Amino acid sequence: MPKAKGKGRRHKYSYNLNRKRLYRSARRRAAPRIACSHIRHAWDRSKSVAQNLADMGLSEDPNKALPIPKMGMVEESSGQQPGKKIVRKPYVVNEMEYEASLPEKKSNTLSRDLIDYVRYMIQNHGENYKEMARDEKNYYQDTPKQIKRKINVYKNFYPEEYKDFIASLKPEKMDVQ
Repeated sequence: MPKAKGKGRRHKYSYNLNRKRLYRSARRRAAPRIACSHIRHAWDRSKSVAQNLADMGLSEDPNKALPIPKMGMVEESSGQQPGKKIVRKPYVVNEMEYEASLPEKKSNTLSRDLIDYVRYMIQNHGENYKEMARDEKNYYQDTPKQIKRKINVYKNFYPEEYKDFIASLKPEKMDVQ
């Protein structure tokens, strides 16, 4: 049986096909991805995004919440705020404000390999960065400035550990002399 005509040809891209229509229904059904746990727990799937955020006292559009005043236009305040909305779930904003007021943990850490590398360089070469750059353990071929930067990062992240390390090196140098 002969081959069907046109099957071996490369398919051409159809510019006239509306691909948005194909994916529109799938996008409507998908629930929004909510990162904040407080909002996720207070979310009501039967309401729209705007209604949910309004119930929590949050704004859907920051440009509408805090409009930028135009130059030359002076607003007259009559004492009443137009469009004052009722916040049904104020605990969401309160929990978010409390969480934001907590002090942030310092998560600055260096890899064990980098710490060992810096300690080796300081132990063998002291403050001579040019000599460190020529060392055989300088696998990544760091320049003297790059090595100095790594040592400064180590000093800033672990100041106590660095002081103890330098103090432990001083007796060794005195024994040598």
